[in-house]
Amino acid sequence: DNTEQQRFEIDVDGHIAFEDYEFFTTSQGEKGIDYKHTEVPEALGGRGIAGYLVKTILDDAAAKHLRVKPTCPYVKAYIDKHPEYQ
Repeated sequence: DNTEQQRFEIDVDGHIAFEDYEFFTTSQGEKGIDYKHTEVPEALGGRGIAGYLVKTILDDAAAKHLRVKPTCPYVKAYIDKHPEYQ
């Protein structure tokens, strides 16, 4: 968790894959996290890095009892394909 840049990162073979995020609070006072953008360098493509990253951050949000806002289309598609995250 690179809090300074507000992103979760994975370093694989010297390449950084990441998910940008932003915390928020709902009008009811519930804390949440908005996953904004998934980025995987081309050199890491096709290795399942994005899926692993998204699963990890969703598990982290659940453990912290955060409401998830999937602004990122990849995160939204992952949630849609994995009903345990809905």
